[in-house]
Amino acid sequence: MRRLLLPALASLLGACALLGARADEPMVDVTRLDPRIRVDIRYATPSNFTKTVLYPQARCMLRSRVAKRLSLAQADLSAVGLGLKVWDCYRPLSIQKKLWELVPDTRYVANPAKGSRHNRGAAVDVTLVDLNGTELPMPTEYDDFSERAHRDWAGASPAALRNRQTLEAVMQRHGFTGLSTEWWHFDARGWDRYPLSDVPLSP
Repeated sequence: MRRLLLPALASLLGACALLGARADEPMVDVTRLDPRIRVDIRYATPSNFTKTVLYPQARCMLRSRVAKRLSLAQADLSAVGLGLKVWDCYRPLSIQKKLWELVPDTRYVANPAKGSRHNRGAAVDVTLVDLNGTELPMPTEYDDFSERAHRDWAGASPAALRNRQTLEAVMQRHGFTGLSTEWWHFDARGWDRYPLSDVPLSP
């Protein structure tokens, strides 16, 4: 019974923590909070669907409560020999506008008129890695704009489907909700309590 109650309690505490979010809650550097979380910010390199460098540097910034939830998810995974690698975190609104110009499809890119959860510092694009930092098999690569990236697509290999489910389960347990069209994207519950931001990424 205790084993059944602990995950439920963790999920409840995570949701309650995010409900306390404040509009002025600061952004924090995730790697300073938890160095175990690996960072591969694709928009700081040409290795993304735009083939251009959009961020001046590779930093994962999130609202402090959101970052703490992500650290708890990392702790759960560390206990079973796994970890998190983040591909995107806070995204300035001006960058959102550039992405929208390239992919004006609300299934995959939020309309900057309304803004993205990323623009609030309350969303993360993430995958699983082993203890050596090697990415585990998933249904698709990052930023795959096809049905194969949808969270309910069942055509991937058994290993990829298991890994996708493992990632989703641990993120949900710590206060995140997945996006139906992108297996890697998770919104923090309570994201709407944070304002849109266009503060540039800086050291």
